[in-house]
Amino acid sequence: MPRPPRPCAPGHGLCRRRRHRRFAGALKPYFPAKDDLLTAAFEHVFNRTNERIAASVSGKRGLSALVALCREVLPLDEERVNEARIVVPFWQTAMTDQDKVRFHAESLDQWRTAIVAYLEQARRAGEITSPVRSEDVAEQLLTLMVGAQVLAALSDHAEPPGRFDAQLHSYLELLGAQRLGDSG
Repeated sequence: MPRPPRPCAPGHGLCRRRRHRRFAGALKPYFPAKDDLLTAAFEHVFNRTNERIAASVSGKRGLSALVALCREVLPLDEERVNEARIVVPFWQTAMTDQDKVRFHAESLDQWRTAIVAYLEQARRAGEITSPVRSEDVAEQLLTLMVGAQVLAALSDHAEPPGRFDAQLHSYLELLGAQRLGDSG
């Protein structure tokens, strides 16, 4: 007859491992492997972010739409910090899985395309005056947003997530962005 599990203090490593095994067992019918769960979680976070982006940019163009998109990706509140904690482990598994690399690249391509379009609108409206190509700016913004997610996921919460919003605004000011106060 198997022995029942020993009681343990809440928060103790053994207790956490037992809860993890029970939780993992409950997910097994839906996600046969941890990688499947991470991929599904990444997809959920990406879709959720896109829903927020769509709502946030609705009726906006140019710089205002660009700032709105970036603010939905940046980890500016607890929900988005938690999302960052989900995507970082996905990225770790993607380093050795070309299917995940392609899936991630396709996901970022959606944002890249939108960022370039909003940058071009902002240039035509005179809201951004930098001669730096929109494609290069889009890559820099994606790096800023992804890097912020890593920092937030690894943060001890000593610094407020709002610092990422300030970094976004500072970066856009370097591009000669006009009317930032109206954009965020």
